[in-house]
Amino acid sequence: MAGVRTAVALRERGFDGPVTVIGAEPHQPYDRPPLSKAVLLGTAEGSAFDIDFEALDVELRLGVEVTRVRTDAHEVDTAAGAVPYDVLVLATGAEPVTLPGSVGVPGVHLLRTLDDAARLRPLLAEKHDIVVVGAGWIGAEFATAARQAGCAVTVVEAADRPLAGTMPAEVAAPMAAWYAQYGAELLTGARVAGIEPGAVVLAGGRRVPAGAVVVGIGARPATGLLAGSGIELGPDGAVVADRYLRASAPDVYAVGDCASYPSDRYGERLLVHHWDNALQGPRTVAANIAGGDEDLEPYDPVPYFWSEQFGRFVQYAGHHGAADTLLRRGDPAEDSWSVLWLRDGALVALLAVGIPRDLAQGRKLIMSGAVLDPERAADPSVPLKAAAR
Repeated sequence: MAGVRTAVALRERGFDGPVTVIGAEPHQPYDRPPLSKAVLLGTAEGSAFDIDFEALDVELRLGVEVTRVRTDAHEVDTAAGAVPYDVLVLATGAEPVTLPGSVGVPGVHLLRTLDDAARLRPLLAEKHDIVVVGAGWIGAEFATAARQAGCAVTVVEAADRPLAGTMPAEVAAPMAAWYAQYGAELLTGARVAGIEPGAVVLAGGRRVPAGAVVVGIGARPATGLLAGSGIELGPDGAVVADRYLRASAPDVYAVGDCASYPSDRYGERLLVHHWDNALQGPRTVAANIAGGDEDLEPYDPVPYFWSEQFGRFVQYAGHHGAADTLLRRGDPAEDSWSVLWLRDGALVALLAVGIPRDLAQGRKLIMSGAVLDPERAADPSVPLKAAAR
């Protein structure tokens, strides 16, 4: 998404120089969200972008892996030879974290690419017993698809609740009930000790039957190719971009899952691994490349993502890390509810379950920095925008 949208946005901005997109995968550039939904379930063959690259005069070099970036020479190295650049945009995305000891073990899968989905689709069609390691966003989405396919599903989570790495306990704990309601078993506080043919062995000795194991325990920026390039990486492995999405080397930008950026809105550096970031960032990068250094655009959006899981549409906007107040709108035992995070009375983030209106209004309130009346904001009968002071 980030690489393709950058190329398209450059043309929309009137950039008329050569544009080349290099990608290691052989497939036409495609969208990732359908991989855990329609593509996985066989209701769609693929999710290629409907973009006429020839008409845009954008060259695609597919099945070509960049192995090294040499910023001093303004070149990237590939197996097919060096490729020079005037401006380089890093849109390498993220790669899934692997379960220790599971690499190369038969029956263990990741879900990140079109090929991953193609390997998993027949296993769902054959209704194998599925064990999902990790109760994060991708684990929940895959568990949902596997249950829709009629598979028996067990989700193994080392923490004491789902979404432990992204949501506070008081917000995530009620979501644990969603698994059983959808016919999946959730095992929390459960660590994987090993994987045997046909089973996952947990610490303590319990064996969980597994015709297939899907690992969804997080992702990290795919920046290994930047070793020795002189491009600064943060402790999280992300390219350290500035507020204009420029990397530390001249004529290099970074966008999407591989880059962190400083947010004036939240007063900290953010690393956002979500689709909307890969959609929004390229517009800023293209504007700054096409416009030159005279009138640079800063990048500081309200982060946003959504997840479809267990028959629910979950949306999140903002960043709650520095919030000082949490408000609930509605009962989390019900099908629809929201959670608001405030800082000094202003809305900084919200999670909406089955209430798109709250999300749409809340996102605008975050952008405007609106201060809310806490009593009215916590009343689900009051439209969220009507709670602004």
